[in-house]
Amino acid sequence: MSCTDPIADMLTVIRNGILAAQGQVDVPYSRIKEGIAKVLNAEGFVGGVSVLDTKPARTLRIALKYGQDGEPAIHHIDRVSTGGRRVYAGRSDIKPVIRGFGISVISTSQGILSDRDCRKRKLGGEVLCSVK
Repeated sequence: MSCTDPIADMLTVIRNGILAAQGQVDVPYSRIKEGIAKVLNAEGFVGGVSVLDTKPARTLRIALKYGQDGEPAIHHIDRVSTGGRRVYAGRSDIKPVIRGFGISVISTSQGILSDRDCRKRKLGGEVLCSVK
């Protein structure tokens, strides 16, 4: 089965893993997926990210994060920019998500960054996904 939007597939795997209360999920590796996962890890939405050298291709393992009462750290994760509709935001267009409780993951000329980092560095780019 061919994959037309690998980023959306990764977000769906994370969403399904949270709904099934799994501790970790595995997705096929790519640099963009690794960048998104590292941003989610740096912002505290996932527990950890590791790259496994599996055969025939590498795998990205994402440890999901839950609170003490079992509540997931990610309540809503959504793809913003798709293959048929690219969404770009200039540096003045990037606003906080839920007054800073959520983040947007943005692909910039300096790599994949969170909306907070983009506002600090005064950068814009393609909005990949939003996490609440």
